[in-house]
Amino acid sequence: MAATASFAAPLRLYFIDVEGGQATLLVAPSGKSMLIDTGWPGFAGRDAARIAGAAKEAGISKLDYVLVTHYHDDHVGGVPQLAERMKIETFVDHGPNREDSDDTRANYAAYEKVLHGAKRRVVKPGDRIPVEGLEVEVVSADGAAIAESLAGAGQTNRLCAQEPEPAEDASENARSVGVVIRYGKLRVLDLGDLTKKKELQLACPRNLIGTVDLFVVTHHGFTQSNARALVHAVHPRVAIMDNGAHKGGSPDAWQTVHDSPGLADLWQLHYAVEGSKEHNVAADFIANPDEKCEGKSLKVAAEADGTITVTNARTGFTKTYKK
Repeated sequence: MAATASFAAPLRLYFIDVEGGQATLLVAPSGKSMLIDTGWPGFAGRDAARIAGAAKEAGISKLDYVLVTHYHDDHVGGVPQLAERMKIETFVDHGPNREDSDDTRANYAAYEKVLHGAKRRVVKPGDRIPVEGLEVEVVSADGAAIAESLAGAGQTNRLCAQEPEPAEDASENARSVGVVIRYGKLRVLDLGDLTKKKELQLACPRNLIGTVDLFVVTHHGFTQSNARALVHAVHPRVAIMDNGAHKGGSPDAWQTVHDSPGLADLWQLHYAVEGSKEHNVAADFIANPDEKCEGKSLKVAAEADGTITVTNARTGFTKTYKK
């Protein structure tokens, strides 16, 4: 265990609405924090302000780790504005940008400027991010995946035989840093925007991850990700989709997650316009049902025994899931 902290307090997760990007704040019972991605650039600092607001609500004044899963603007773009607002102790990423795209090169250049004089940790599969009170294990990074199964995993995955051959992906999505976060008996999976071919390295022919309690739906719920052989194999009890009104929440991917065996509920940051009523959850489980919104969040309190409580910040609606 990477920590000596007591299991008396919950792990808190804040799924911050950055309008179809990602910004997920984790605060361990130790008080140490990790932010996964920073949302978009621009918008008069909207996403940095929302992250800072969540941090204030969580009672923290700095970020111990900022994990940048990859260098697309909806994930790394908010770094410069966030660094102006909050102290960041250590940045974590997969190393240099490798996508042949002017936009992504510009994103990485802006990120590098912030890195000057800052602490940086480049990770590879199998590494751990030492957030006191949690175990955070890297399962994918820079296009590679763990070669050996995590503890308790490694079973043959029968779903692989039905999985179509996925497309190649030369983008930064395929290089996303993916992590499994453990707190006692609780397990959380976040793979950033990892696309199907790389997802299947973790799921086929053996499920290297095992089962999880909370699944952060990959790539905002796009169909380029969320291979059925992975999603159904990890068998989440609760899933949270960080989609936007017009970004992510694709009907096919939504259905894959919705139909996952053992899933109690799927929650969404936005009503997905593309999905219409048939491919959206009930309003209680959506933080922002209207396209013009106030950027409400979903909040999770996760206990070491695996109990998960999700709260919709818009309505106060809460639901608890016992393990």
